[in-house]
Amino acid sequence: MCGRFALKNPKAIKAAFDVDELPEDLKPRYNIAPSQDIAIIRFSPAGRKLSMALWGLIPSWAKESDKSYSTINARAETVDSKPTFRGPFKHHRCLIPADGFYEWHEEGGIKQPHHISRKDGEPFALAGLWDLWKGPHGDVLSCSIIVTSANAFMKPLHDRMPVILDPNDYERWLDPDNHDTASLKNLLAPAPEGLLTEWRVSRELNNPRHEGAGCAMPVDED
Repeated sequence: MCGRFALKNPKAIKAAFDVDELPEDLKPRYNIAPSQDIAIIRFSPAGRKLSMALWGLIPSWAKESDKSYSTINARAETVDSKPTFRGPFKHHRCLIPADGFYEWHEEGGIKQPHHISRKDGEPFALAGLWDLWKGPHGDVLSCSIIVTSANAFMKPLHDRMPVILDPNDYERWLDPDNHDTASLKNLLAPAPEGLLTEWRVSRELNNPRHEGAGCAMPVDED
């Protein structure tokens, strides 16, 4: 699945995703966890727009105010049929910029976190969905990350992985007039082999209160 990720170099978003403006308070993040606000990129008539959204999608039709419908991941196989995701998949797709994500693998009875990124270190877009929930205390913009089956590279760590979109598909994914769900689902494939690299990181990552560059630094293979 995808329960933690990083955006270590947010300044790279402008060039990588053709976004004109970034929030002044958008800072490097090394241990982004569910229920936190994360950057998402959506279509707008004036160009791609970056907004901050709660990680854990709350469907627009939810009546509860306690976020009981909150979901951090959507499975690619059922994203067009599950009631929580069906509408957003058709109308509210987004890019979620990242330059690393984490997965845990049991090693000697201990769950060891691993950092996964592109081999070239460049940012990439996770396939995302968003929705707007009109709650009693105001509107809440929220989002989910779509996950799919793991490629051969990821399988030793986990049987699932987040969908990493090809840059050539960004426009098609964001287009609100594109309702061809079959074609869109074809984009939700495992990442190409040879794209990614990984290394072990400190188990301090397990605590979402830990932040800073040390969360993404390699640790010894002891």
